[in-house]
Amino acid sequence: MKNLLFILLITTIISCGSSESSSSGGDSTTPETQTPLTDEQLVDLVQKQTTKYFWDFAEPNSKLARERYHPDGVYPENDANIVTTGGSGFGLMSIVAAVSRNYVSRSEAITRLNTIADFLENADRFHGAWPHWIDGNTGNVKPFGTKDNGGDLVETAFLCQGIICVREFFKNGTAEEQALAQKFDNLWKGVDWDWYRNGQNVLYWHWSPNYNWEMNFPLEGYNECLITYVLAASSPTHPITSAPYHQGWARNGGIVSANTKYGIPLILKHNGAEQAGGPLFWAHYSYLGLDPTQLTDQYANYWNVNVNHTKINYQHCVENPGNFAGYGSDYWGLTASYSRNNDGSIGYDAHMPSNDKGVISPTAAISSIVYTPAESLAAMRNFYENNSGTLWGPAGFYDAHSKQFGWSAKRYLAIDQGPMVVMLENYRSGLLWNLFMGAPGVRQGLLNLGFHSGKYGF
Repeated sequence: MKNLLFILLITTIISCGSSESSSSGGDSTTPETQTPLTDEQLVDLVQKQTTKYFWDFAEPNSKLARERYHPDGVYPENDANIVTTGGSGFGLMSIVAAVSRNYVSRSEAITRLNTIADFLENADRFHGAWPHWIDGNTGNVKPFGTKDNGGDLVETAFLCQGIICVREFFKNGTAEEQALAQKFDNLWKGVDWDWYRNGQNVLYWHWSPNYNWEMNFPLEGYNECLITYVLAASSPTHPITSAPYHQGWARNGGIVSANTKYGIPLILKHNGAEQAGGPLFWAHYSYLGLDPTQLTDQYANYWNVNVNHTKINYQHCVENPGNFAGYGSDYWGLTASYSRNNDGSIGYDAHMPSNDKGVISPTAAISSIVYTPAESLAAMRNFYENNSGTLWGPAGFYDAHSKQFGWSAKRYLAIDQGPMVVMLENYRSGLLWNLFMGAPGVRQGLLNLGFHSGKYGF
């Protein structure tokens, strides 16, 4: 989803006409497990069930990820067929994980991925970048906002992270698989990253054929957008130099923070949340493929950045300054997700320590399992064993929950389900990290920006 400045827009879109969809009752899909699951069984169950978002409930024509899935079939904005570009990138990575786990067959995956590649090849693109939203029936841009009706470089980066993982997974396979990998390689090479500098030493989020650069959103850190610079520097066709990274993203060193919370250093300045860190998706989206383990540059150790960010978020929920019901060591996790409006209807909000509404998002704790395995497993077990009647549904855990209000958003968002599948796989095997970090060009792109990885030997 967009940065914090876009939360208000999303809130408006999602909240409209949605009061009837909030829920606090039980659910027919409540698990009937009698014997407690082992940690491995629990992780496998959650990963497999969550994969269904991208497999069973994909947009029917394109086979890409729907922006949202409502099991009740009620879509107040009539947007059941709207595809999300970034969430589809997470979906591609989820399909790769599903094949590796035998959740879906390799042959079925190849058929579906060919459909996806063909759709993306013919969908609207703007100097190679896809829009935030795409009509799944036509491939035409669905405006995210009045002036946001063109290329979205950040969403494109999230998509390309998945495209690269698909290519790497299949590139040494059968002739059919190699042909599939080539399709995805061509998609990746078509993005003109350098053009999105607008002639300046910074990348810009948006360009519109009608409004040009009027959105005027330079990508400056720190937030969820790091992967955009990594991919731009790694492009074999339209790369950027290091100057936009250092002068634009890193603000000539201004990205570094000396702030601490609960005695834990933030290390980098979180945009709009410098005191206690932003929503936890900032520790997830860029790092689904980009492995932060022993990853450093002149500004930070990125493992420490993400672990510390997660621990601050966790500690906030344990300390519970808002005195919200249920908060604690097994009920935590604040990130952007569906949320509860004051009138009880469903909206959207970027939950974080400085914006805590008493709403817990399962993706926050579960997608952080690579950083805080014990704390994340405790939360996942509590969600499943003690709250499944209001939290567990056909595509895994529902998007948001509040014990304070006895409330659940019985809906799903691609951008929240995807990180759970991918990070659970990275926790189990490191699969997506290894695919992305081993991709041709990625290592050199990282080196060009001044990154080094002790884990991968550069």
